[in-house]
Amino acid sequence: MEKKRFGDRRDGRRVRDLDGMHAVMPHLMPKRADAEVYLSAKMDVTAALAYLEEKNAGAGETRATLFHCFLMAVAKTVWMRPLLNRFVSGRRVYQRDEITLGFVVKRRFEDHSEESLMVTAAREDWTLSQVTELVAGKAGQVRGQARFGVDGALNTVGRLPRWLTMFIVWGYRTLDFFGRVPRALAAEDPNYATVFFSNLGSIQSPAVYHHLNNHGTNSIMVTIGTIHKEELLQADGSRVVRDVVDVGVTLDERIADGFYFGRSWKIVQRLLSQPELLDRPLKEEMDLVD
Repeated sequence: MEKKRFGDRRDGRRVRDLDGMHAVMPHLMPKRADAEVYLSAKMDVTAALAYLEEKNAGAGETRATLFHCFLMAVAKTVWMRPLLNRFVSGRRVYQRDEITLGFVVKRRFEDHSEESLMVTAAREDWTLSQVTELVAGKAGQVRGQARFGVDGALNTVGRLPRWLTMFIVWGYRTLDFFGRVPRALAAEDPNYATVFFSNLGSIQSPAVYHHLNNHGTNSIMVTIGTIHKEELLQADGSRVVRDVVDVGVTLDERIADGFYFGRSWKIVQRLLSQPELLDRPLKEEMDLVD
């Protein structure tokens, strides 16, 4: 890998060959929330559910789920479409060094149960089976510990006087602007991940458009709703009842254009419609771009 140059970050390299429009956009829209665009999709997951039923037959406690399929499909898409792994920070555009996926783990399915933040880095040999084992293992680890990742730091700051909390947050935002947030804080914060997922279907909630946060480096937010039956119109004009999931995606438009986003999302759809591809290594080349 090429040695980093002055102006690069610990977690990414500055993109120096941007066209004029994308170079100026971070100055015209300096906050991530200024540059949000939204995508709503209805995903046919009938094939994915059938594949999971076959895959999980005779499996032990660790069973692959539709959420794991989404994680693998999105990771594969980002691997194939590297502009999705860019972020804007300090009014500059960077290319991440690795693909990271973040999400929230609820310790118990109760109203006042605590939540923990979790991030995992995608390896080039990832398959659906490995994603399942890794995520299930990490989630179990989170639920088995009183504190995990940045939980302790957040709990401490949350108990401080308001004026001191404001000062600490100001210092944190300054470090964030210059890419100097301590690794220990950023490593387990999904706001620094390539893609931040919210599996709302696990709590029987519909998909929503979730905002991007102005702190951190996260450029893509994906929410996944509940699995339900719906009548879909086929290409031949017939109507068929299928298993469907609604998905809401929020993107930072400063990292790529709409054409790039649209073609990328078609890859996610194709991978979920051909789920056997998810058990092939992440790095394996596939001709999935139309």
